[in-house]
Amino acid sequence: MGANQRSDITITLPESILIPTGQTREGFVQEATFLLASKLYELGRLSSGRAAAVCGMDRRTFLLSLHRVGVASIDLDDREIDDELDYARGD
Repeated sequence: MGANQRSDITITLPESILIPTGQTREGFVQEATFLLASKLYELGRLSSGRAAAVCGMDRRTFLLSLHRVGVASIDLDDREIDDELDYARGD
């Protein structure tokens, strides 16, 4: 598939699903798309830039929105955290 081609995912939902959420169909689709992109980013399957593009956001907005769904915008292991702390202290 070329860089400019798109694939669509279709999810069939009864209107009764939307009633308890208080969302419009468009709002529900937008949230579902963000959740999918967030999870794929969390799993390392998409970069933050690509995940942002999936849900029609710029990268900064996407990263700043991840906290809403419990996804860390930065995922460092213990060594990386120690390195960052050493750098911040000037070590």
